[in-house]
Amino acid sequence: MPGLMPIIIVVLAGLGLAIQPPTNAALARVSGSVWLAALVSFTVGTAALLIVWAFDRTPLSALRGAPWWAWLGGFYGAAFVAALAFAAPRLGIAAALSIAIASQLVAALTLDHFGLLQLPQQSVTLTKLAGIALVLIGVVVFRRG
Repeated sequence: MPGLMPIIIVVLAGLGLAIQPPTNAALARVSGSVWLAALVSFTVGTAALLIVWAFDRTPLSALRGAPWWAWLGGFYGAAFVAALAFAAPRLGIAAALSIAIASQLVAALTLDHFGLLQLPQQSVTLTKLAGIALVLIGVVVFRRG
C-alpha cells in the first residue's frame, strides 16, 4: 500500500487541476479580470496551506539553505493558474490541459535527461519519446475535434 499512496495523491491532485481552470475562469468572467481570479485562487490556497502548516510546525528557518531558483515555484504556479483561467473558456478544458500536459512532459523529459534543478539524471529513451509523441498527437486530435 505505501507504493500506491503517491499514485492516489497524484490522481486526486490531477482531478483538482482539471477542475481548477473552469473554477478560476468563472471568477475571471464575473470579475472581468484573469489576474483578480488568479489572486483569489492563490489567496484561498495560501489560507489552506497556512492552516496545514500551523499543524506541521516546520520552522521558517528550514528554508535557509534553499537555492535561489527554488523560490520561483509560486511564480510558475501563478502563471499557470492565470494562463489556464484565460485559456480554458477559449480552448475548452480538455484541449487547454492537454497542451499544458504536453508542454510539462517535454520540460520534464529535459529536466530528467540533464539532471537539472538537483533531479537525478534519467536518460531519454525511445519509449519516453514515443509517449510524448502520443501526447502531442493527442493535443492535435483534441484541437481538431
